[in-house]
Formats: sequence, structure tokens, C-alpha cells
Amino acid sequence: MAFSMPKIVLDAHERAKRIGFTLSSEDRVGQLLSTLSASVRLHGRILEIGTGTGVGTAWIVVGLSGRDDIELVSVEINDATLRCAQEYPWPAWVSFVKADVMTLYDSLGQFDLIFADAEGGKWTGLQRTVGLLRPGGMLLMDDMIPPANASHLHRATIATIRQAVQTDPTLVSVEFEESSGILLASRRV
Repeated sequence: MAFSMPKIVLDAHERAKRIGFTLSSEDRVGQLLSTLSASVRLHGRILEIGTGTGVGTAWIVVGLSGRDDIELVSVEINDATLRCAQEYPWPAWVSFVKADVMTLYDSLGQFDLIFADAEGGKWTGLQRTVGLLRPGGMLLMDDMIPPANASHLHRATIATIRQAVQTDPTLVSVEFEESSGILLASRRV
């Protein structure tokens, strides 16, 4: 089935290509992120951990087309990729924060959807990330299938993260072997 790529996403991929950034989310993950974003309640909040050049951000915006009642907070630690993402004329409800998310947990509040796509917030600090979910909120993480060249330590980290989500009594989760491996969890109400 052919899929027409939204221009905002194409633009984000072009920015990544221009600066040699190779860690953008895969488009199937983006499509899922867009679908989940579309279901966020009125006046909801979304947190993206790891802006990169804005590919994930673009997919979120696609899912929220025509809405302006949402708050999207995207946190990025890298100056160069964040500057690149900020080149785009994002909707007013999108805000970028240059920081390590690990230093922001106490000030962020709660969210209806969290896309954890960076080391901090996913590989480290996962329980704090889960703590930011509102009841009924969803957590999306990619990169759950280790690449062939992954170190033993990285494989063990992924296994630990998957186990933590699967056994957390506050979460219900499902895994997909799509793209780089997807883990989707919802916080119990």
C-alpha cells in the first residue's frame, strides 16, 4: 500500500540529511506516533524526549492537524540538532527545551503521550518517564530490537527496559517487531 509522505516530515528528513544526522525515527514509527497523537484528549500534553532534527515532532504535528489545544514539549540535549529542528516554522503549541531530560523531571508535569526517543528517558530514567504519564497516558519507545552490531551491554540494556515495562503493574504494554522494534505502553487508569 502506497503512502504519501507529509511535506513537514519530508522537510525534517531533509534537515537530518543536510547535517548528517542518522538517528531519526523510522517512518513506520512516525506513522504510529501520528496515530497516537491524534487520539490525545482535548487540552492534552505530549512530551517528546529527543527532538533530533524534528522528524518525530513532524509526525506528531501531522496527527494533530487542525488542532491548537495541545501542548507539545520536545526536549533535546544536542545544540546542533535542536537548532536544525528549530529552523522549521512550527505551530505555536510546539515548544523546544534544550536540556537533559533527566534534569527536568520535577518541573515537567504530566503527559497524555510520551515519545521516549533518547538515551535519557529511555535507556536511563525510564521509571521517572513512566511517572510523568497521566492515567490512561501512553508511552511509545522505538529501538527495542538491538542492531546486529550492538554490544552485549546495549543488548542487556534493551532486555532490562523491556522487562521493566512488561512487569510494571501500572502499565499494560505490547511490542511490535516493526522497524527498529516498538514498545507501546499505557498507564492504567
